[in-house]
Amino acid sequence: MANLGKMSQHGTKKRKLDRSTEDYMYFDSYSDVTIHEEMIADTVRTNTYRMGIFKNSKSIEGKVVLDVGAGTGVLSLFCAQAGARKVYAVEASSIADQAVRIVKLNQMEDRIEVIKATLETIELAEQVDVIVSEWMGYALLHESMLNSVIFARDKWLKPGGLILPCRADLYIAPINDLVVEGRLNFWSTVKGQYGVDMSCMTDFARKCIMNKDITVNPVTVEDVLSHPCKFAELDLNTVTHEQLKDVRGVFSCQCFGSSSIHALCVWFTVTFPAEEKALVLSTSPFKPETHWKQAVLYLDDAVDVMQDTKVEGEISLYPSEENSRHICIRVDYVIGEQKKHSKTFSIPDQYLEVK
Repeated sequence: MANLGKMSQHGTKKRKLDRSTEDYMYFDSYSDVTIHEEMIADTVRTNTYRMGIFKNSKSIEGKVVLDVGAGTGVLSLFCAQAGARKVYAVEASSIADQAVRIVKLNQMEDRIEVIKATLETIELAEQVDVIVSEWMGYALLHESMLNSVIFARDKWLKPGGLILPCRADLYIAPINDLVVEGRLNFWSTVKGQYGVDMSCMTDFARKCIMNKDITVNPVTVEDVLSHPCKFAELDLNTVTHEQLKDVRGVFSCQCFGSSSIHALCVWFTVTFPAEEKALVLSTSPFKPETHWKQAVLYLDDAVDVMQDTKVEGEISLYPSEENSRHICIRVDYVIGEQKKHSKTFSIPDQYLEVK
């Protein structure tokens, strides 16, 4: 049964889910075909993983691989194609049944063993040489699947073993949003259209649109108002569960020119090691779009800026008190000569069951 959590920052009690309920909701969301279709159809994601695995074929050939959160088993199949002797494909949701069929269809059942269970409850016959996982969620850490990768690393990975990908980096930049600007200006145009003044709706619209939700949207290059600033780096060989409770960093950006800042935009990259040049999977607005898009954090009010206006502050990503798999983001920021502002964001309901 769920139990009541602490008082929320809004002063009302919210129901904290116990871990078993969190896990059920999470794994149940992967039982439908839609999310797997979206991930496989994301060619940037899937091709980069395929290339990252094949670029490390010397470390995979003849070795044992653990696929954490295997889904349909596509990464396990890539590893088998790269020469793995044995692949343990661990998947807790019912999509594991389809993974078994896919493995058999590709005649890899002698090398890939699909295990339908949570990673934390399994027992393997041996230690593994390689861990592969596509663990990233919105804003990198939504869903907290990285905890399972860390668990697998500490329990099953041989000393000096390989983790694919091996590193993650988080970035932030201020953005302009012309769509939001147009929606806010709309209420001032109603009188000219219909003879009824509705300009008082602007403040209400601003509160509704520029709220505390982490909005998952594609951001165009033209929207970005500064060079990106990297504020955090996670080394998957060393990062701990404790560090994931508060991933924080500072940022400082300088605006390109005169514009209005509506929001701050967060995205991530993950890196695959390679002999010659590391391979990077990027969710940047400067790169081709992925299904992760970008995480947009709207300010309470738009702020006008000029060339070289500084946008600086501190950002923290941490698990929600109500559900540890869901991410919250707190930003303390200063724009130009303005006073310091603070705002805390969370993922809205429509994103809680997708990745």
